[in-house]
Amino acid sequence: MEKTAASREWVPAELVRFYEEQAENYRALPARDFAGEVARTLAAHERFTDFDCINLYAGTNFMNPRAARFQASSVGSRPSLGYPGDKYETGLAYAEQIEIMAVELIKRIFKCNYVEFRVGSGSLANLYAYMACTKPGDKIMALPASAAGHVTHHAEGAAGLYGLDVHEIPFDGDLMEVDLAKLREKARQLQPKLLILGASLALQPYPVREVRQLADEIGAFLMFDAAHLSGIIAGGEFQQPLAEGAHLMTCSTYKSFGGPAGGLVLTNDSRLAERLDRIAYPGLTANFDLARTAALVVAASDILEFGPAYARACIANARALAAALAGQGLPVHGPVAKGYTLSHHVAVRAAGFGGGTTASRQLEPANILTSGIGLPLPVLENDYNGLRIGTQEITRWGMQPGDMPALAGLIARVLVKSEDPAAVQADVIAMRHHFQSLHFVFPD
Repeated sequence: MEKTAASREWVPAELVRFYEEQAENYRALPARDFAGEVARTLAAHERFTDFDCINLYAGTNFMNPRAARFQASSVGSRPSLGYPGDKYETGLAYAEQIEIMAVELIKRIFKCNYVEFRVGSGSLANLYAYMACTKPGDKIMALPASAAGHVTHHAEGAAGLYGLDVHEIPFDGDLMEVDLAKLREKARQLQPKLLILGASLALQPYPVREVRQLADEIGAFLMFDAAHLSGIIAGGEFQQPLAEGAHLMTCSTYKSFGGPAGGLVLTNDSRLAERLDRIAYPGLTANFDLARTAALVVAASDILEFGPAYARACIANARALAAALAGQGLPVHGPVAKGYTLSHHVAVRAAGFGGGTTASRQLEPANILTSGIGLPLPVLENDYNGLRIGTQEITRWGMQPGDMPALAGLIARVLVKSEDPAAVQADVIAMRHHFQSLHFVFPD
């Protein structure tokens, strides 16, 4: 164990110890037994997260079971290089139709002309966008971590790995919105090649039109990161970044979109579309998962049919939950005059609970899943200063605004009243078991 720890000095020692303790279970396991171990582990995971937990983590969702079956199909192991109608491999005359379906559905949903769907994740979608719009050494501007700017926008993530010089977009923490006056001043001075809007917590729309005007003035591209917002944007209930002027928009295909894990890059600019196409193939993607694409078709068809109603329900639940949490004494953060949130996200100031990650780990034994997030508040030394909540999954399971006071009460029992989470768990499970039917998807 000491040798392993020494060879991984960049990993915290307690995590190395945890890994080693778990790995000992598998090092001598016969090959024939691994499938059984996987089956048991998956069954336990699915029972916990899919049936016994109230999942308020903002970066997840439950996928249509038909989509899940398609994702397990054999086409996922088949390579698919090139354009439909001209594949390097033979035997894809049927499978390549899945690509065409995915592209046409996504174009209809987001009202865009070009779709790059072969991207393995939202983070990689951001990298594709950087490569299409910039070159290493260029300056870019993105929202700071204190405004939930994603790590891929910063030096520690894809932007830094690609060699971009990252500068922060000024953000008004009291209003929870971009400080346009300071942004204009700073951007005119820096002359960045790319401006990025969108973050991992979005309580209200961003000023896309105004920032596009600035981008045109300084000769920059404007990118909108809709990783968390793609579902409510697709439903037409938030803002429409491409129509408002973003040159391109990156997305995650799970989270509020409700599909398989993956990413998208969307644009109406043919020049950017050509660059993105070349980045994907023969560049970074080449072969991709056609089974995931098949699952994406199902998820996109659900959104096309039910997206507006789903987006409205997600937002209504978030607003009701924010109000109920505030009523329980939790310090909800956001534009109070607007009902704390205009999206499916809710933010809670977490310093009084020891931090956002600390609070989420207090809630987990009660079977309530959340996460920490950065807020534009005084920084905590070893934790996030905010707790982030998303309503996309509980909405899909049928919860409604009338259920939010009870849910807020369960959260408050742990965080405000300091009840033992184990004592709250049974009531959480009981509430969760009332909601076992999926909504806003085509019935299987």
